[in-house]
Amino acid sequence: MSGTMAPLSVPVLFKAACSECQARFELPPGSLRLAIGASRRTTFYSFTCPECGSVVRKPAGERIVELLTGGGVRTLRLHSTV
Repeated sequence: MSGTMAPLSVPVLFKAACSECQARFELPPGSLRLAIGASRRTTFYSFTCPECGSVVRKPAGERIVELLTGGGVRTLRLHSTV
């Protein structure tokens, strides 16, 4: 018998805040969308505020991208047409 145990599956929740109504809440990965562009200006995540219904878009740096992709957030890679 092995001495290691299988890791427990814990649901991932991300803390977020609405820039419109200032509400703070936790969202599951399926409620967030991540877009990775060619630059910092075109890399962002977005979600719909569960309190006021506003669509919120925030910039995503390298660390945020790493956390969101590791947590199972759907990712769209934006390609330039050049």
